[in-house]
Amino acid sequence: MYYQYLSQEKIKGFENYKYSAIDTSPLSNYVMHPFWNQVVKLVPTWLAPNVLTFTGFLLTLLNAILLAIYDYSFHASCDTEIDILPVPRWVWLVCAINHFLAHTLDGIDGKHARRTKSSGPLGELMDHGLDSWAALFMPTCMYSVFGSGEYSCTELRVFFILWSVHLCFIFSHWEKYNTGVLYLPWGYDISQMVLLAAFLVTYFKSYAFWKFSIPFLNIGSGEVIEMLIYGGTFGMSLPVSLYNIYCAYKKGELKQTSIWEAMRPLVPILLLFLSTTVWAIYSPTNILYNDSRVFYWLVGTVFSNIACRLIVCQMSSTRCEVFNWLFYPIGLALLFIFTCPHQSSTEVVIAWALLILSILAHVHYGVCVVQQMCKHFRIHCFSLKKDGKD
Repeated sequence: MYYQYLSQEKIKGFENYKYSAIDTSPLSNYVMHPFWNQVVKLVPTWLAPNVLTFTGFLLTLLNAILLAIYDYSFHASCDTEIDILPVPRWVWLVCAINHFLAHTLDGIDGKHARRTKSSGPLGELMDHGLDSWAALFMPTCMYSVFGSGEYSCTELRVFFILWSVHLCFIFSHWEKYNTGVLYLPWGYDISQMVLLAAFLVTYFKSYAFWKFSIPFLNIGSGEVIEMLIYGGTFGMSLPVSLYNIYCAYKKGELKQTSIWEAMRPLVPILLLFLSTTVWAIYSPTNILYNDSRVFYWLVGTVFSNIACRLIVCQMSSTRCEVFNWLFYPIGLALLFIFTCPHQSSTEVVIAWALLILSILAHVHYGVCVVQQMCKHFRIHCFSLKKDGKD
């Protein structure tokens, strides 16, 4: 059922939108962009840029599905689980190829749009919107490399790692909401290369390669990745975002008129973090132990919906929402879980129901927004064909 999620104010805002981004990453500027500049020449000029964007996302999703099939509980790379078979080695190679292609497609879609003179707000919205969902799948794929046993992290710590990745993503778009400029984080391309290397090493050496501790520090290989992710988010991403917002304020270029208006995008993120953290820590039947994957996917899907709505407001220069309607079913579920005695299977079923609802709601939002923008701008999402004027 078609629904117009975009108000006339938002549509008008998209008409006046101009892309503004700054990428100062040495890896991006001296390695990735020169490579992508050559690769994009291989793409046929009749192919729509959004096809590249969506294909890259599907490849990332395919990796997540593959690893969910062969390592649903994140125990396949854990030596203590003798009854669970390791992930077949060919899966790691497929994941490496898919990941490399997805990262490449994500890097060339914008270049191809400029090459075909088809750049526009829809392409950027799809790019960043799908990236916000991919921010769920890539960390969980990395978790399968190390497993949940020794030398790695517990399910609860992975939950906070996932949130660290989500925060890194949202800080950049919160920053753009306030400054009008997207400062691309250095950690993005670095994390892509680390994940690619992890897939390849696991393919050639097997998961057993990662079963080691760092001398003198007494931390496992998986815990090293955990520390690097936290360092990237809170040691690089957040300070840089705060600094750029401060500079915009000092120059009188801040887009928001008050502290409250500037902080609005973080309110639904905080609500989601608090509600899901309470659920994860105080779950009556230990939901993270019984089915951590459904819990991660639920949190990541709702996060993506919040992020997409922020991106829409940021690009259309409209006021950001502070409440997402998906909090209603989540709140009701938490009320039931913490007040009614039940078995662990019941809590897992509730989590699955919330995940299915969230996926349907998120896909519906995305499809309807794309259709509405295509209709307004007289374009096609996956074609370079344009509709004629009335």
